[in-house]
Amino acid sequence: MASKTEYPKPLRQRLARLYYGRDTAAIRFQFALMMIDLAIIGFFLAGPYLRNRPSYLILDYAIAAWIAVELVAQWSAHYSTQRFLARPMTWVDIFVLGTLLFPQWLFNFAFLRVARIWAVAQRPVFKLMLNRLGLKEQTDVVTAFINLFVFLFLVTGFVYTFFFYREDPGTGFIDALYFTVATVTTTGFGDITLPGTFGKLTSIVTMIVGISLFVRLAQAIVRPSKVSFPCPECGLQRHDVDAVHCKACGHILNIPDDGAV
Repeated sequence: MASKTEYPKPLRQRLARLYYGRDTAAIRFQFALMMIDLAIIGFFLAGPYLRNRPSYLILDYAIAAWIAVELVAQWSAHYSTQRFLARPMTWVDIFVLGTLLFPQWLFNFAFLRVARIWAVAQRPVFKLMLNRLGLKEQTDVVTAFINLFVFLFLVTGFVYTFFFYREDPGTGFIDALYFTVATVTTTGFGDITLPGTFGKLTSIVTMIVGISLFVRLAQAIVRPSKVSFPCPECGLQRHDVDAVHCKACGHILNIPDDGAV
């Protein structure tokens, strides 16, 4: 990969401000990217219903070009190539780009495209929107819900690809989603099962991971609300909303609020 010194410094600074800044221009830019992400995710979810249409490959390669351009822009905006490559979303985008560029050879990995939902949650504007909607204290709940939602559709895509791909696209995808939800919730109606040892192993992993994510979501809903504020003394990140002292070290905290009574 080329050295980042080849990019003009003002361009890198402008991209970094747009991607990570909090001014009006940056927020508008990030919001536009989030809307594009949502449109791309909609295309991915509708993929089983669109794959036989002539326009499918056109949209497929257009999205591939967009993701490639954004990968280059994010890399040039990042202050460290090593840290950029250490980001999970970087590799998710690379895998997604591969499935878009070579759909005939990598269709078995197309279910990984749903992981782009995480890209939406990682946009700085996402947390800003939660704050403006009065959901700042529910960030953990929203994050846990997104993790569960992504897992459901990742497993659905995986099950559809390896077990229901030869069926009618509409029926096959719905059957895969139905199986996934029934398995994750441990309802287990038994009217749809996955054949063979590989199917049993898939069901086991789905149940174990799925119920863990359900428990995490339930914990986020019922546990007392906390805020993210690093303690200056010991670094503890999570505190009660009305905390005055750090529970770990007793240091006096000065947690900012929104002025609400």
